Amino acid sequence: MAKCTSGGPLRQPLSKPAKPRPDFPMYPHCTRRWAKRIRGKIHYFGSTVADPNGVAALDRWLAVKDALLSGRLPRTPADGDGVRIKDVVNAFLTAKQTAVDAGELSERAFRDYYATCAETVEVFGRERLVSDLNGPDFEKLRAELAKHNGPVRLGNEVQRVRTLFKYGAESGLLNQTVKFGATFKKPSKSVLRRHRAEASSKMFSPEQLRALLDAASEPLRTMILLGLNCAFGNADVGRLRMRAVNLESGWINYPRPKTGIPRRCPLWPETVAALRNWLARRPVPKDLDHKDLVFVTKQRGPWASDKADSPVTKEFAKVLKRLGLAKPGLGFYALRHTFRTKADATRDFPACRAIMGHSDDSMDAAYTEAIDDSRLVAVVEHVRRWLFWDGDRPTIRAVPPLLLADLREGHETE
Repeated sequence: MAKCTSGGPLRQPLSKPAKPRPDFPMYPHCTRRWAKRIRGKIHYFGSTVADPNGVAALDRWLAVKDALLSGRLPRTPADGDGVRIKDVVNAFLTAKQTAVDAGELSERAFRDYYATCAETVEVFGRERLVSDLNGPDFEKLRAELAKHNGPVRLGNEVQRVRTLFKYGAESGLLNQTVKFGATFKKPSKSVLRRHRAEASSKMFSPEQLRALLDAASEPLRTMILLGLNCAFGNADVGRLRMRAVNLESGWINYPRPKTGIPRRCPLWPETVAALRNWLARRPVPKDLDHKDLVFVTKQRGPWASDKADSPVTKEFAKVLKRLGLAKPGLGFYALRHTFRTKADATRDFPACRAIMGHSDDSMDAAYTEAIDDSRLVAVVEHVRRWLFWDGDRPTIRAVPPLLLADLREGHETE
């Protein structure tokens, strides 16, 4: 390797300044420039004489770091007009936060968007021009996303990335369509089917459910009944308000928190009795915003949470473990799967969807103004008989004594 010299008559070696700090990412080259060897090649980031502390050099390094480390030709906004990844991400997340503040988007959905944006920035680089992105870039991003997500979640991640850049185009930030390439797509339906076939069943037997009802303490026991009676999920029970429940008529009118789709569900006698029992000893919430919540924790807070491990999830998992029923993929939301699986036997699919809070985009639905209450009752009663009856005989043994009177009364009228 050639030695750096002054080039003068005596050709004296040039002295090199010291690093401004031990962890500084560049070193002072003998040519009096800040330098860094990347992928076998030395790159320079300005004069050590004019910039002895390396402040400007560090800015230049951060601007081109991602491109150089990945072997691409570095480009920055200084090379020409263009919108950077960070510009689109910041504008997008600001818009989503506004939607959260307006009650149009949940905190959990915002966190999902934020996490997806963070990984997109990590893979592409903050200073990367959006106009530089192409198919291979998105192939790399998809590969990174696939490392820690199953097929279903990977599909959601891909959709969120597409939503990010669609926002950039529709908001006027981008002047051209982003080229995602041929492979930046959700997993195919066949992949999803195979994944579902390999996954554990999200279905409980009547015996398992009766054991869960026996083992669970309040208010989880009442939540389980609502999960089986009305196909409620974790967020549904956690956010259920008093005004949605009419114990006199035995009905719940409760739009689904996730989508806002209206739901109307008749309550079993067992569910009504359990709700009365719980409400008689429900703690007084310490926050006025939670005074209308049906379910309140011992700490007098809400059971609802935007996190994946909500209080409902944790408590249900404890009971599953205690009964030896715990396995991957089986949680409180499996009650919703169980309800729909058994309810479909009625073959009244519009009524099942109405209780589930699922939208119906068929042509028939455009002409249906309402579903008669008798159809909703028939659906939930079918699930009730499957759960609490053994042939033509009620299975009383798994129902706590407090509910026996209501249960007998319900069977006598059938």
